[in-house]
Amino acid sequence: MKNILLLVSILLVACSQKKETVDILVTNANIYTVSDSLPKASAFAIKDGMFVAIGESEEIKNKYQSNQVIDAEGKPVYPGLIDAHCHFLGMGLVEQKVRLEGTKSYEEVLEVLVDFQKKNQLSYITGRGWDQNDWEVKEYPTNEKLDSLFPTTPVAIRRVDGHALLANQAAIDLAGVTIDTPASGGEILKKDGKLTGVFIDAPMELIRSTIPKPTIKESAQALKLAAEKCFSLGLTTVNEAGLERYEIKLMDSLQQANELKMRIYAMASASKENLDYYLKKGIYKTDYMNVRSFKYYGDGALGSRGAVMKEPYSDLDHHHGALIFSVDNLKETARRIANSDFQMNTHAIGDSTNYIVLKTYKEALEGKEDRRWKIEHAQIVDEKDFHFFDKIVPSIQPTHATSDMYWAEDRVGKERIKNGYAYKKLLNNYGKVALGTDFPVEKVNPMLTFYAAVARKDLKGYPENGYQMENALTREETLKGMTIWAAHSNFEEQEKGSIEIGKFADFVILDRDIMTVDINEVPEAKVLKTFIGGELVYEKK
Repeated sequence: MKNILLLVSILLVACSQKKETVDILVTNANIYTVSDSLPKASAFAIKDGMFVAIGESEEIKNKYQSNQVIDAEGKPVYPGLIDAHCHFLGMGLVEQKVRLEGTKSYEEVLEVLVDFQKKNQLSYITGRGWDQNDWEVKEYPTNEKLDSLFPTTPVAIRRVDGHALLANQAAIDLAGVTIDTPASGGEILKKDGKLTGVFIDAPMELIRSTIPKPTIKESAQALKLAAEKCFSLGLTTVNEAGLERYEIKLMDSLQQANELKMRIYAMASASKENLDYYLKKGIYKTDYMNVRSFKYYGDGALGSRGAVMKEPYSDLDHHHGALIFSVDNLKETARRIANSDFQMNTHAIGDSTNYIVLKTYKEALEGKEDRRWKIEHAQIVDEKDFHFFDKIVPSIQPTHATSDMYWAEDRVGKERIKNGYAYKKLLNNYGKVALGTDFPVEKVNPMLTFYAAVARKDLKGYPENGYQMENALTREETLKGMTIWAAHSNFEEQEKGSIEIGKFADFVILDRDIMTVDINEVPEAKVLKTFIGGELVYEKK
């Protein structure tokens, strides 16, 4: 009997020794891997920040052991979410400025400004978020009332989309702008022979160039605040759409010092200086930073009538919008980038801009395969131009459709709007779509992206049957657009975007399953935990 017990003990020890020790075990989970080879699982193991095994709970527990075992209690687990187009630093900085989102009139904007200044006493007031389309009088404001309230303190407040700003006379004088100042790539609005204070697209730089830049300390704090916000909403990678070298350097230095844990796909602004620098330097890649693309601006926004249309705007005779740069500049920039390993990502809203950019891409990429150049927004596309997307990635923002639907048809008319926000058509041509928000233009929450893509409704449940539902995405397509397809658009699908062996252990646990609950519940979904490289970066208290 003693010999039998000894043998059993030896066997038990031997069996226990066969288990591999890992850093984390997640079990009893409802895992959506977004992997075609193993779509669902209930457990995985993590070691050195990577997924090392995925399968069923008993199978994983029999093979692995860990001092940290997370029982997910049946909760849904998804790959870390990716925002394929946003302004990460900008969102952090906006938190330090006056917020004007949701204001229902110009008078309310002024009230918010006065209250903000009473509390902050700034030497130069900046902010963002007003939208004349939300006002009863849907016209651009003029700055007379702003001048009376702030006669000596410069004020420059940007429209919600960032493509127009209103400046008071103090800010205009500081910038040295007069009625005779020329404007290209946009407009300086005038009325009765006077400046109204409204600057659209490129001329905004006349004002912005005199606004005091945030200090390194303020920018660093903004990045950390932005990361905390994103982690709480399940984002583990952000595509930062347009950065200067010093901003990329700051992000990288914070990441290297382990003070910024967000993974960033950084699009360098496509200025001549940045092109000269990065095309010579080459792609820069770490586990947290990827600099291999340039952000180029084709036109302005539809809401400010800066988007370039083939035919005039339906609500403004003879107005087509304006390109930010010349076609020659676009072609030369595309040529330079095409002769490198870098990607070109171009903001294109109007159907004319989309055509010009897509045709330029086609010419520049002749004979070059798998370059994954992107059109950012692809908002209004002519029916006969969708075929150009067969090799061009559509990077789109579903909440733009549900924000703009109240007035977009007024801008372009009943026929052209049928090819606006046409996400399904874009998907059918390229086979994938990369989904983002464009925050802080829209809210950060990726659950709103999911809801808008699938239900095509706003948070009020309007319209009841969804907006142009022929272009809605399925839940599966939407989840892929927020994970593996977004990673594909960044050339990062081998390291993130799905829960697979050998990839970064970036994942999120939600309080409900967005793949099965009533779609109207999705906006209420909350993140319970967010992990990056197996490290817990957020936990709901």
